[in-house]
Amino acid sequence: MATLLHLDSSGKGSMSVTRPLTQYFQEQWQAANKNGKVISRDLLSSNLQFVNPELVQAFYTPEDKQTAIQVQTLKQSDELIDELFEADTYVIGAPMYNFSVPAVLKAYLDLVIRAGKTFSYDNGAPLGLLKNKRLIVITSSGGDYSVEPMKNFDFLEPYLRSVFGFLGVRDVHVFTAPGRDPQSIATASAAVKKQIDDVVSLNVVA
Repeated sequence: MATLLHLDSSGKGSMSVTRPLTQYFQEQWQAANKNGKVISRDLLSSNLQFVNPELVQAFYTPEDKQTAIQVQTLKQSDELIDELFEADTYVIGAPMYNFSVPAVLKAYLDLVIRAGKTFSYDNGAPLGLLKNKRLIVITSSGGDYSVEPMKNFDFLEPYLRSVFGFLGVRDVHVFTAPGRDPQSIATASAAVKKQIDDVVSLNVVA
């Protein structure tokens, strides 16, 4: 069954630029996948753990030696990783905050980047375990970071491409809606919707 994992990380609520666009992507994806399944997760309301000594110790304790407390500590991380493996397409709303990703998205990634779970080592080299996955990132920013001089300040797109590439995801599309005023945001959002339509109509997203 085709499965979409829909993640939102914007903290702007009804003022968010990315949330309507990830929702639009979901709707178009569902129209193209009548029997598909959607897993939706709002990272702001997911009560994500931040890295702490107990979590790190649990990460590096072999499963057969984990205490009941450690198993419970890892429960959220395990659930998030299960969702990544279940889905074949990911859409992530990732607005740029201070040149990078929102804190909740970084916390999410810290919970799912786990040795032996989402990556392993093959002759000493890391090997991503998320195979045959497609990632669509929808981002927004106040300015245009696709060109100089601001391009050097974009640590969001390179970071997400690198992280998911490390985990084995090679098929990555990034759609960006920059703008500060309502008109420029509306114009950029319309352009992203057109990109989404084109991708879905070409069956790039399955």
